[in-house]
Amino acid sequence: MISVTEHREAFLAAAAGAAGVAGSYLVTGWTPSFVVRPIDQTIVNLTPGPIVTTAIETLGDAGHLIHIAMALAVATGLFGAVAFGGLRIAARTGRRAAGVAAAGVGSWLLAAGLTGFSGALGAAVPAAAVVGIGWTAPTTGRTADGSAPRVSTGSATASADEPSEGTSDPGGGVDGVRRRTLGVLAGTLGFVAATVVGRRSVVGGDEPLPDAPRSEGATARLRELETASLSVESDDLHGMVSPIGEFYNVDIAEFDPEVTAAEWSLTFTGETGSDRTVDFDELIDRPVEHRAITLRCVGEDLNGPKLDNAVWTGTPIRPLLESVDPRGECNCAMLRGEDGYYVQFPVDVLAEGFLAWGMNGKELPTGHGHPVRVLIPGHWGETNVKWLSEIELLNVEDDGYWEERGWEGTGEVNTVAKLWDEGITELSDGRIELAGHAYAGTRGIDRVEVSTDGGDTWTDADLSEPLPDADIWRQWRHAFDPDGGREVVVRAVDGEGTLQTEAPTGSVPSGAAGWVRRTVG
Repeated sequence: MISVTEHREAFLAAAAGAAGVAGSYLVTGWTPSFVVRPIDQTIVNLTPGPIVTTAIETLGDAGHLIHIAMALAVATGLFGAVAFGGLRIAARTGRRAAGVAAAGVGSWLLAAGLTGFSGALGAAVPAAAVVGIGWTAPTTGRTADGSAPRVSTGSATASADEPSEGTSDPGGGVDGVRRRTLGVLAGTLGFVAATVVGRRSVVGGDEPLPDAPRSEGATARLRELETASLSVESDDLHGMVSPIGEFYNVDIAEFDPEVTAAEWSLTFTGETGSDRTVDFDELIDRPVEHRAITLRCVGEDLNGPKLDNAVWTGTPIRPLLESVDPRGECNCAMLRGEDGYYVQFPVDVLAEGFLAWGMNGKELPTGHGHPVRVLIPGHWGETNVKWLSEIELLNVEDDGYWEERGWEGTGEVNTVAKLWDEGITELSDGRIELAGHAYAGTRGIDRVEVSTDGGDTWTDADLSEPLPDADIWRQWRHAFDPDGGREVVVRAVDGEGTLQTEAPTGSVPSGAAGWVRRTVG
């Protein structure tokens, strides 16, 4: 049977675990040095593919909240278990210092084992403090074997570790112990809340991104794209360029690698005539281009918001590939990032790719692969590896990260015309303006057709000016008299004359397809 003292120690241990996790966050922030990061990565890596796919289909972005909540719970449990051990040692020895030392050293070793020694004290000190403040010493001596003696309360016999009415423990009796325990729990909750709020306020003060190296020509490209934009009534709908802070971002885990330009290098390995490593200074010294490239997420719904465009500064990958003399029977390569992500490409497709270190004239943000990512024209966003560190030329084809989890992996994007809420606007003359973006990868967009009667008749929408970039979206616009509620249908025709697929499909395994339908008016 679990004693009252052990119940109280379990609560204190949970509080110490939460304090340890919060203390680590206070010191490291939401970085790879946070003790939750390796646990979250392990959960992500071990989750079976069907569960990942189900979570993406049913929960969307909220699926990330589940695995990070699990990681937080596991981390709290681990540090709590160490703290519980410290509380038990204090009870056995009757010495507060022994319990504090055990909890502190144990938490420090656990944190160091998870993320390294640099920020380990951030987790150890709060966990040890909760043990030291919360533990209440027994009021009587110990038996020869170290266990608490039994004391008479007049009506029953109880352990000295279980204060009852009439005893004179330092906490002031049972009520005193309870008040002390509740005070420690409340204090821990306050510490956790203050840590989260405090760190968020610090993060909110991040400095603006610096200009990317050799990005002078990006400004002219950005002006060119904005000049080609359609004039639409909506102030919330992006033009031809998405702001960096609003560009969608999807990763396999919650914690982005932190790689400096000085640390970064790209290594070509495997079936090559010669291995080669390129550092950042050598990369940015190569011929520079400023390409407008659109990315679309393979896991989004048909009319989902994960479609954005930017001007990327970088250099073509083909000359680097040719310099290592690719070999191997499969004519394929595996790309790997610092976050553990990997994807396979045919070498011929990869050769059309682009190594980018700038985004809209600025350095790549950490979440978009700083300092270098790859961009493969016309392919789903998932294939554009961030924090790129290795290109291995293969002799035999192998599955990439998402292929192992039931997706088709590498593939060209499906043609789509989007109609988001931001693109539906009532005009001053009573008409409804419909506006959006259409994208078909390197095939380009030839026209967008709009039906305001459920698909019986169709009208060509106005389109933004075509640009020479092969892998970029186009804007579209159409205005009509609503005359009551209307079922609006939108579809695109790509540059090869192929009409967007009508039949609706989910995102698994090769991206959502279908015509976008909305009730408007």
